[in-house]
Amino acid sequence: MSQDDSLPESGAPAGARSDTSSRAARATPPARRGSGTLAVALLLSLVAVGGAGYVGWRQWQQEQGSVAGNAALDGLRQQVDALQSAASAGDSERNLLRQRLGDADQVNRSLREEVLSQAERTRNLEDAVAKLSEKTLSGHDAMLLDETESLLRMAKERYDLFHDAQGALAAYALADQALAAVNDGAFSGLRQSMGAEREALAKSRTVNLDASLTTLSDLRASMMQLPLKPLDTASSGTTPSSWSRIVGALNGVVKVQRTNGAPLSVADARFARELTSIDLAQAQAALLASDRDAYVAALKRADAGIAAQFDTSAAPVQQARTQLAALMAESPGAPVQLGAALSELRNLRAVHALKPASSSSVGAKP
Repeated sequence: MSQDDSLPESGAPAGARSDTSSRAARATPPARRGSGTLAVALLLSLVAVGGAGYVGWRQWQQEQGSVAGNAALDGLRQQVDALQSAASAGDSERNLLRQRLGDADQVNRSLREEVLSQAERTRNLEDAVAKLSEKTLSGHDAMLLDETESLLRMAKERYDLFHDAQGALAAYALADQALAAVNDGAFSGLRQSMGAEREALAKSRTVNLDASLTTLSDLRASMMQLPLKPLDTASSGTTPSSWSRIVGALNGVVKVQRTNGAPLSVADARFARELTSIDLAQAQAALLASDRDAYVAALKRADAGIAAQFDTSAAPVQQARTQLAALMAESPGAPVQLGAALSELRNLRAVHALKPASSSSVGAKP
C-alpha cells in the first residue's frame, strides 16, 4: 500500500500535488484500515520473530544437545577405541603367551628326552658297574672258595693219613676264615657244616705223638734190664701135683740144654725180651700209621708179655706196666668222619657255576 501511495507521489507532477493532498485528505478513513493491517503485520512479524526465535532456540538446544551427544559419542568412541586397543594388546599378549607356551613345551619335550636318555645312560652305566663288580666279586669269591676247598681237602687228608687232629683243626680254622670273607650268601650255610666237623675234631681224643713215641722207645730200651720171673717160683695158691713131682725128679736125673751150650733159662729170657720189644715196636708202627686198633692190640700184647715173663713185684716192671696202662688210656678214640663240608662246598660251587649260564639262556629267549 505504501508503494502504491509512493508511486503516484513520485511519478506525479508538481501541479497535481494539490489533488493528491486533497485526495489524501479524503482518504483518511482508508488509512485506518492500513494501520490495522500494519498491526496485524506487526503481530505476524512478532509471531514470526517469536517462531524464529523459538526455532532458533530449539536449534540452539539441539545444537547443544548434539554437541553433548557428540561429546558422549566421542567419549564412547574413545572408550571403544581403548577397548579395541586393549583387546588387540590382549590378543597380542595371548599370542605371545601361546608362542612362549609352545616354546616351553618344546623345551620341556627336549628336556624330557634328555632326561630319558640320561636315565638310560645311567641304567647302562649301572649295569656295566654291576657286571664289573660281579666279575670282580666272582673272581674274589672264586679265589677264596678255592682256598677253602684246598684247606678242607688238606685237613681231611692229614687226618686220614696221620690222624693229626690238631693240624686238621688248624686247617679248618683257616678255611672258616677264608669262607667268612666270601660275599655270596649262598655259602653261608656251609660254615655250619664246617663248625660241626671242627667240634667233632675238638671232642675226639688225640694222642701226643712225640711223647708216646718217646715212651715206647724208653720201654723198648728198658726191656733188657727188667727182671724176669724166677724159674723155681711156684704158682701162688696152687699145690704141687704128682706130675710136677715127676718132672722135678726127672730134672734131677736128666738135664736138657741147647746144642750151642746156652742154658735154657737164658734163651727163654732173651726170647721173652725180644717178643715184648717186638710188640712195642709194632705199637710204634701202628701209632705212626694211625692204626688205632693195631696200636691198642700191640700195647695189650706187650703188657701181657711183661706180666707173664717178668717179675711183677719188681719196681721197674711195675713202672713199665704203669706206662703201658697210661698209653692205652691215652689211645685215640674213634676216628671222625670228615669230608661232608668238602662235598657240600663242591656241590654248591657246581650249582653256583650253572646259575649264570641258565640266566643267560633264559634272557636269550624271545
